[in-house]
Amino acid sequence: MNKYLKVTLCNVLCCVMCFIFLLLMPLETLAAPPVEAPSYILMEASTGQIICEQNAEERRSPASITKIMTLLVIFDHLGSGRVKLDSEVMTSAYAKSMGGSQVFLEEGEVQTLETIIKCIAVASGNDASVAAAEFIAGSEQEFVNLMNKRAEEMGLTNTHFEDCCGLSESDNHYTSAKDVALMSRELITKYPQILDYTKIWMEDITHSTHQGTSNFTLSSTNKLLKMYEWTTGLKTGSTSKALYCLSATASKDNIDLIAVVMASPSNKTRFQDAMALLNYGYSVSALYEDANEEKLPTIPVKGGVKDEAPLIYQGPFRYLDIAGSDLNSIEKTISLPAEIQAPVQRGDAVGEAVYKLNGERIGSVSILSDVTIEKAGYKDYLLKLWKLYYNL
Repeated sequence: MNKYLKVTLCNVLCCVMCFIFLLLMPLETLAAPPVEAPSYILMEASTGQIICEQNAEERRSPASITKIMTLLVIFDHLGSGRVKLDSEVMTSAYAKSMGGSQVFLEEGEVQTLETIIKCIAVASGNDASVAAAEFIAGSEQEFVNLMNKRAEEMGLTNTHFEDCCGLSESDNHYTSAKDVALMSRELITKYPQILDYTKIWMEDITHSTHQGTSNFTLSSTNKLLKMYEWTTGLKTGSTSKALYCLSATASKDNIDLIAVVMASPSNKTRFQDAMALLNYGYSVSALYEDANEEKLPTIPVKGGVKDEAPLIYQGPFRYLDIAGSDLNSIEKTISLPAEIQAPVQRGDAVGEAVYKLNGERIGSVSILSDVTIEKAGYKDYLLKLWKLYYNL
């Protein structure tokens, strides 16, 4: 055989063997991408599953990604109705005095809370953050107390704030990549409307003061909006102490990812790190969803004013697989008791839907009573007997 033909056949055979090896190689053996940031984490938002991480619980200075918690507290107040998007926020002399990233609010200037949110989410305005804090809590310090309380309620044990915008270089102002991912997840899943603001690349606002009216263009600090097509947000931050930080959110094929990098060595690197993490996440992830919209059977109620209770699912079920499993083999089993005892409140868990993959439990969804049924009394039993007699 011609030696050139032998070499060609050998090369083809090697390529085929490599291709087969790649096809057969389990996804879990794929290494996480190279990331220059010393602390990072990649999380799927709907399930909270961590895909990869490094030093994710190490406490670090967060710079302006502090504002993720600032926005979360603001949206908590919007959600409760204590404030509204069209509420008027006045800038104090103290808010105007903030350094770093600014939108140049003047003392006495009035903007709607929605405009202030845009100033924070798009341009990372420190002056806007303090103006919002004073409007909601009366002072920045009281607002920071709300931030720390929210962090405590969420179980963020590696987080403590001393200001609302991230300018502080105090060692007592810190968080971790994992905690940032968790507060980012809370913000985008509980208040998805935040993404309407974090996806803005540029937008003009109007300054109206005693000196007159002028336009100011808000420019996003999140360059991923132009670099990565599936970007939805979320927040950048940098100081000499924190270096370059980023919580990046993206949505592709109904999978929402959160990539957090802290202490990247440069502005360019943090975006490259985030893109590498997001690309890795989408390359290994597959999402199983069950909307749980089918009708459930009623369940007998013992000792109640009604004999049966209709049932509903607590919600949909989502499972993120990063091991290359066959998600079509997931099995769902409804687990319910033969009956339940009155009294029962609407929303009480009475059973569960259990999901298994290859015989292993991967999660569950509670099954709830859809009505309140009080315990039956003497008169209720007489009424039941009368109805039984009447029907006979």
